[in-house]
Amino acid sequence: MPIPQEWDLTGKTALITSDKRGWTPFLASALAEAGATVVVAGSDGSDGPEAAASISKQGGLARFLATDVTDPDAVANAVYQAVAHYGGVDVLVNNAHADFGKPFVDVTDEEWHTAMDFNVKSTFLFCRAVGRHMLDRGGGRIVNMTSGLAVRGLWNSAVACAGHGAVHQLTSALGLEWARNNIRVNGIGAGWMTTEPHTEESQEEQLVRYLPSRRKGHPTDLVGLLVYLASDACDFMAGETVFIDGGALAHA
Repeated sequence: MPIPQEWDLTGKTALITSDKRGWTPFLASALAEAGATVVVAGSDGSDGPEAAASISKQGGLARFLATDVTDPDAVANAVYQAVAHYGGVDVLVNNAHADFGKPFVDVTDEEWHTAMDFNVKSTFLFCRAVGRHMLDRGGGRIVNMTSGLAVRGLWNSAVACAGHGAVHQLTSALGLEWARNNIRVNGIGAGWMTTEPHTEESQEEQLVRYLPSRRKGHPTDLVGLLVYLASDACDFMAGETVFIDGGALAHA
């Protein structure tokens, strides 16, 4: 993807969290292609090692840090290592998310806490740890990944909607709180995504027929906005979540 000069991330370090959806290699590679050194934090079983390895094979600078993204000490240590090794963190991308669907009355306490820890607590922990660092150094960029469920409901997805909504509101509030400190906090609300190639068969899916775009999204549909929000060009956006969903929210 050609990078406009004002979106250039050369000399910057980006920290991105990983999960098992398969998005991280695409998002992290876009940051590296824009010139950033990329640090990926997540579990060994996540797509984080793949993301870091892919960037390294392409000649970019990347490092994977095995991290429990729900543990305060582990998160603090990951941020410390990124700062110590690369001199600072300029960009934080809270990408870690786990999907969860179940009728609400059947959700157990453990399932609620597990989902909220991974989807919301991890974002809180990284925003707090990196935010302190950015406040001390005079600025930075934070991008919180969420979805359309932040602002709409879905059957059997009350837990997921609550988590996305929490991240959406955290993004708005921090965007205001840190705007005068040159820290831009914004979000990307992804629509229904797949990492699989589009085929004639996939065009016949009921969900695809519902979407105005007539296809599911791919993580590469998000990378242009991600690089913009991570760059110096993003100086007049604060607390906004931009939804890239093929028209799903407009469909209502």
